[in-house]
Amino acid sequence: METVQKKPGARLSQYAEVVTGWIFLAPALALLMVFTLWPIANLFYLSFTQGSFTRGGVHWVGLRNYWRLLLSPDFWQVVGNTVYFTIGTVLPSLVIPLGLALLLNRTFLLRGLFRTAYFIPSITSLVAVGLGFRWLFQTDGWVNAVLVGFGVNPIPWLGSTVWAMPVLILLSAWKQLGFNMVVFLAGLQTIPASLYEAAMMDGAGVWQRFWHITLPGLRPTLIFATVTTTIFTLRSFEQVYVITGGGPLNATNLLVYYIYDQAFAQFDFGYAAAAATGLLIVAFLLVYVQLKTSNEEP
Repeated sequence: METVQKKPGARLSQYAEVVTGWIFLAPALALLMVFTLWPIANLFYLSFTQGSFTRGGVHWVGLRNYWRLLLSPDFWQVVGNTVYFTIGTVLPSLVIPLGLALLLNRTFLLRGLFRTAYFIPSITSLVAVGLGFRWLFQTDGWVNAVLVGFGVNPIPWLGSTVWAMPVLILLSAWKQLGFNMVVFLAGLQTIPASLYEAAMMDGAGVWQRFWHITLPGLRPTLIFATVTTTIFTLRSFEQVYVITGGGPLNATNLLVYYIYDQAFAQFDFGYAAAAATGLLIVAFLLVYVQLKTSNEEP
């Protein structure tokens, strides 16, 4: 059997294509290196050091910062707060937008207006919305004014260790509502209408069509929405900074705010970097789960 040899001109052409491709990729790779990979590597290095960016600089302490995290009651309280906040935000941020998407996927008068109205929270400044929520839920705010009108005693929403976190959850779920609704609407458009028509001809009811056609068809969309909403919730900072400042009694202190406080209020950069590294690992795991489950057959 004769071996087919490539001509020198063909090899040169392929080499030129490879070089051209790397030239076009170089700016994007440079930005990725400078603004993503280098900061991550520097964060990882700082987590093994102690000190500040002063004349004294930082010095290597090994795993001491991670050991401090494991032994810190405040850190574990913050982790518990973050888990409570994440679960409380993610569930309504998926269920309510899915219901709205199912309603707005139909044709009716003013459908476009309703879609726009529900999407507005997603493009609203979180700081501005946070200030509005703080004004609404303060002791003499409108929410308590309505409660008093119905004969209910005023609730110290932002000063209560019980009610302060639900206010943050309400704000975060409302903020994520529009984005997830659009994502679910896009997913619903990919499900063939013929499946619903065939199911109706076979006598399938609304719930059966939803359970056996809509949910399986939305599986990749649900995974994407769950992961993105969870990451959005885990990195929440503005709500805490604007509304509660982590109080009362550390009851609303979330992980990102805790990292900020340790780094820029306590100037303990190594300890803050260790906590941030843990958060980064959780985010990477979530993205891995999304990629892994999205590639699996239903």
